[in-house]
Amino acid sequence: MNLLETKTSVRVSANSLVTKSAIEEILLSAEGIQLQESGDNGLPELLFYEIGRDAEKDFKLIESMLETGSLREVFIIVKHADTDLLMNAMRAGIKEVFLIPINGQEIKEALDKFKKRRPPPVGGPETPEIGKVINVIGCKGGVGTTTLAVNLASCFMEGDKVRSVALVDMNMIFGDIPLFLSVKPAHHWGEVMTNIDRLDATYLMSILSKHESGLQILASPSYLNGDRPATPEAVFRLVSLLQRMFDIVVIDGGQSLSPISTKILQMSDEILLVSLLNLSSLANTSKVFKSLSSALDISRDQLRVIINRYLKDSDLSLHDAEKWLGKEIFWTVPNDYRTTITAINNGRPLIDIASKAAVTKSIRDLAENIFKKTDATDTKRFWSFLKR
Repeated sequence: MNLLETKTSVRVSANSLVTKSAIEEILLSAEGIQLQESGDNGLPELLFYEIGRDAEKDFKLIESMLETGSLREVFIIVKHADTDLLMNAMRAGIKEVFLIPINGQEIKEALDKFKKRRPPPVGGPETPEIGKVINVIGCKGGVGTTTLAVNLASCFMEGDKVRSVALVDMNMIFGDIPLFLSVKPAHHWGEVMTNIDRLDATYLMSILSKHESGLQILASPSYLNGDRPATPEAVFRLVSLLQRMFDIVVIDGGQSLSPISTKILQMSDEILLVSLLNLSSLANTSKVFKSLSSALDISRDQLRVIINRYLKDSDLSLHDAEKWLGKEIFWTVPNDYRTTITAINNGRPLIDIASKAAVTKSIRDLAENIFKKTDATDTKRFWSFLKR
């Protein structure tokens, strides 16, 4: 093997242990293959995936993984291959279909074709780039943290500058993101905590809920249950994997300053602190500044204050707020209760309900401002990943 040639990372996801072992044995005998185990947080270039009883669900999962760039290609394994299945495979962008029992020679030939489609490396092995974490937190409850997080994530998905966005509801329980987007999640991150040893790209994609815009949503537990409590270490693994899978990860961090939320704050590239232009909110904002700077060593420059529901004729001015906080106000989102509540009640983002409204324009411009701060090689990391 050429010294400059990097190994092809491959993972096998099969319902049958016999089938999984048979494929892995073939892969281990092939040259230039690096086999990934379940629970490995690295992203494979190639996935062997066995289609189960719910073929429609499996194809949707595969399409999502390919759309977000979680991997380059998928080879599927089936017990029977009829015309409908082959058509669905073709629509999903699947290159190869293998029948059980597995034919080792067919797999090796498919691997050779895959390697030929993979451009040769220019230099040494590439370092996988990671997506940006945008953490939206509130100075207290009721200031519009979820509204901003949902609509900011939707604006990122609106254009073609960002390919993939994940929206994570890190309210410990009773998060509202699914209601804001009319999504009925079948799973939530509490299940990830219970199955943390299984955490890899394939498992995580099966937990996420896809919005019609392409936005991938990770819901919070909707009720108290028996899931394993979240730990900072488990949340670190979760967010780290999301960064590898998505260009941008928007987190609704709520108002908690628990060990879980502080771990996410430490991992965040941008922290947007939502406040209102009143004394109570500004006082709480000041307390958050002091708490984060003293306990977490997060600089004041890393925290960006967003004044939500801003009215120009308010009793307090932006200058008053900046003087109170000793910090510049980074952004203002105008008050438009009617438009905002209409979007919430309809379970749709503002860009769908009122694309030209001032409140929508403000959040769209905020997304553009944050995007400009991001290195182009970081935000388009999946294109480089797919072209390797």
